[in-house]
Amino acid sequence: MSHVGVGPRAVTRSVAFLTASVLAVPALAGCSSEDPSGKPLAEQDVASAARTRIADGGTLRWAVDSVPATLNTFQSDADATTARVAQAVLPSMYRMDETGRPVRNPQYLESAKVVGTEPKQVVVYKLNQQAVWSDGREIGAADFAAQWRALSGKDSAYWTARNAGYDRIEKIERGAGDLEVKVTFSRPYADWKSLFTPLYPKDVMGTPDAFNDGARRKLKTTAGPFALKKVDTGADEVVLTGNPRWWGEQAKLDEIVLRAVPREKRVSELVAGKLDLAEIDPDTADQVGLAAPAGDAATGTPLMGPDGTPAAGSDASPHAGPQGRSAAAALRSWAIANGSDEEAAEEEVLAREKRRKAEAKRERRQKALSGFEVRKSLEPAYTQLALNGADGPLADERVRRAVARALDRGALAEAVLKPLGLPTEPVGSHLALSGQAVYADGSGALGEQNAKEARALLADAGWEPGGPVKESEAGEKAAGAEKSGTGGDGGDGGDGEKSEGGDDGTYIVGEDGKNDGGKNDGGKSDGGESDGGATDQESGEKHSSGRNTAQGGAPGAYAPKGTAAPAGSAVAPLAKDGEALTLRFVLPSGPGSEALRTVADRISDMLKKIGIGVDITKVPDENYFKDHVASGEYDLALYSWPASAYPATDARPVYAKPVPAADGSLNVAQNYTRVGTDQVDQLFDQAMATLDEKEARALLRKADSRIWAAAGSIPLYQRPQLVAARKNLANAGAFGFETPVHEDMGFLKKGSAGAEAPASPTS
Repeated sequence: MSHVGVGPRAVTRSVAFLTASVLAVPALAGCSSEDPSGKPLAEQDVASAARTRIADGGTLRWAVDSVPATLNTFQSDADATTARVAQAVLPSMYRMDETGRPVRNPQYLESAKVVGTEPKQVVVYKLNQQAVWSDGREIGAADFAAQWRALSGKDSAYWTARNAGYDRIEKIERGAGDLEVKVTFSRPYADWKSLFTPLYPKDVMGTPDAFNDGARRKLKTTAGPFALKKVDTGADEVVLTGNPRWWGEQAKLDEIVLRAVPREKRVSELVAGKLDLAEIDPDTADQVGLAAPAGDAATGTPLMGPDGTPAAGSDASPHAGPQGRSAAAALRSWAIANGSDEEAAEEEVLAREKRRKAEAKRERRQKALSGFEVRKSLEPAYTQLALNGADGPLADERVRRAVARALDRGALAEAVLKPLGLPTEPVGSHLALSGQAVYADGSGALGEQNAKEARALLADAGWEPGGPVKESEAGEKAAGAEKSGTGGDGGDGGDGEKSEGGDDGTYIVGEDGKNDGGKNDGGKSDGGESDGGATDQESGEKHSSGRNTAQGGAPGAYAPKGTAAPAGSAVAPLAKDGEALTLRFVLPSGPGSEALRTVADRISDMLKKIGIGVDITKVPDENYFKDHVASGEYDLALYSWPASAYPATDARPVYAKPVPAADGSLNVAQNYTRVGTDQVDQLFDQAMATLDEKEARALLRKADSRIWAAAGSIPLYQRPQLVAARKNLANAGAFGFETPVHEDMGFLKKGSAGAEAPASPTS
């Protein structure tokens, strides 16, 4: 897996799926005359083209993570592919624009207004008179009413994952004409624009049986530019075809085939010509970028290494790639193959033949990948460090704040995003991303990185440097002495695999306390042979020695073993009441999670500087979220949340104060850090009930400041979005915030902008 996170808004943060300077504002944001929301840090990259330049017909083969278990986005097992299908085949009253804000979708909605607030909030929707379902029936009030009844929460026979907003509706009725829908709310609801997107036909929402089972594998009635042709679990694909009843601009493509392809297999499928569009990891992006002909303006430059030089193996790199051989080596090979030692000559001839075949294979691979380019942006989601405040040392807010104050969030964001050529600003809000209306940097409520103040907080909490630690069998020892895993080198993790490796005691000048980069990666290339350095899978950062030199270190300047490091580079481990201050950092172990582990190693080094030890435990991907994060079996964890245009609704369950359930357990909703306050809950409730948008933004920014101050979760960086796309595929790629316009996707006409048609666009 390439990331760990939580799904798109279609499943409303309810299931797990694994980030120019940001404008700083006062802790209680909203009082500045300057708009603190800023603009998106990165634009979308979709190779925009006018419809007149796009050929009619063709099939787009688009990689997805899975064939969805259900096509009903309101069920608990809906996933990102469920949402992608819904965007193409179902009505949406509002869609996301390039800044992550909701905008009216004119294909379905002519207008929508709050026409009254007293005694009740009333919204009137005026529908597009051309909007019809694929069976010819007009979209109307009956569909709105059926969806409200199914999602209101009043009938437990409907197996719904969420009812936020729908539970505030009192009634739905026909307006002044057939095209008007009048919705009356029992309580004010600020996020009313979030409702009825997507909108299902009444035959799906009308009865519990239809809702629960009728839309899991088929959607007989649709109303988008595409219709559902089939869900083929045998071929692991979902096939969408053009909707003949679509009233807007007709889709340029004949079909969109969503193919379930594991991320680690996508490069092979690209090479085989079986995909046209696929989200990829940085290693695959490197391969695609390096396959481009020199000076190809369509693909830009290769992804850069941490020091700003092209990645190893590129034509511009001074280092030979995995197949590269110097002139001297080639001459030596020829001499051996033609020498008098027959046995050595035979071996060299065989070796040369093996190298020739490998080179031919590499050239075929490069040629196949040269038809693609990497389109990159920032995903509308951010990665955070979660601190479990349920029990243990992190139950003390002072310890959580100390951990947060020890982090250099800018350095962590830079490590992931700079090698990809993407903006490196850390995320400043829990509730929105830069460019969204609610965004404001609220991190000032917690304070900037300051190791001295972090140590003071720990001292105030009773944690003393070098204090005695009880041993399980006999005696006492200084905190941290001989402790396996302190500083992230392993430890008792139960069912998990521990991080390997460790410092051999050599101090390297210029690398005081810096991370051992990719020491857990073994420095292996895709072919299993060492390329002389470890690779960060999410950022693409390469380390020549397994140590980080990206921040200006001076590799090669060594002091003998045992030489003391400069003052301030290390702090005595802390202890309290006979217990060492060591935190369990749980991480996924999958092949696409190297970046998370690299970030975790750097965090461990930062915490070591204030005396906190870290045990890094790696667990199987399939168990990571359910058995560790959701169940609270961790101290520190890394996972992601999606951005939402409706944070009052979507973010409340993520940060709400946990409450005791009837059976005595703790109901945490989606607040997996178990940290919350009554004040934050009240601010969310006020924002949700406020129809004044300016006032609602101020309340949410205030709530965000309070969340920062509680230090239960620390936003780090907006996630990178890397997409391999055929060079002649237009209006598709790294979408950023904006909802895709499926009817405009297609392959450029021959000769348009110098592009060539795909080898088999209709295959």
